[in-house]
Amino acid sequence: MSIYVLDIETAPAQNIEIIELLAAESVAEKAAIKPPSNYKDEVKIAEYIAAKKLEIDADFENRYRKTALDGAYGQIVCLGVAVDDQEPEVFYRDDWRASEKEILTDAFEYLRQSFDPSCDRRPVFVGQNITGFDLRFIFQRCAVNSIAPPSMIPFNAKSWSESIADTMTMFAGFGNRISLVKLCRVLGIDSPKDGIDGSKVYDYLLDGKVNEVAEYCKRDIEATREAYRRLSFI
Repeated sequence: MSIYVLDIETAPAQNIEIIELLAAESVAEKAAIKPPSNYKDEVKIAEYIAAKKLEIDADFENRYRKTALDGAYGQIVCLGVAVDDQEPEVFYRDDWRASEKEILTDAFEYLRQSFDPSCDRRPVFVGQNITGFDLRFIFQRCAVNSIAPPSMIPFNAKSWSESIADTMTMFAGFGNRISLVKLCRVLGIDSPKDGIDGSKVYDYLLDGKVNEVAEYCKRDIEATREAYRRLSFI
């Protein structure tokens, strides 16, 4: 039986139509601002409206960045996988804004070549919150990009089954959560979050550090694989 340890890194929406949609929602919110009925002073009314507009602008940035967690709007910038004890392979492009299809295509070709369909047992896909995030996000981006994924990927499997081993569920139980940082800490595994975590990925991308994001993805895979081994008592 082979194990495939998988991890993705994602970015907020890059589709201009989606960005314009989010911006239009903010414009509508600004237009709907009304000061409290007891405000009579024009200066206070103007200050109130200006402050509310600043709040909406700040909320827009927050909502925009959260699209990195939404497979309908965000996109994959790195897809990494490690087969059994092999070094992780991370698929990404320097032009990450416009390369999602190529990243998925390259990664899927690697998966197909690494798997022998004549094997008696399907591989086990391993990941931290892999069912709640990674696999669902990949499936959604495949649908958006009209790319057929390999049939070996168990998109609809439960988080701890014959074809899925979700390290978060393995430790915390169904419906409960534990971060990879905390899981590594309690298991005595070096944390992969060395100066970067998921909340900083987009900032690294904007700074042209896609290589460092790919290295971070690789470290996540290595830490998750070690956690899986510990939780499986291997």
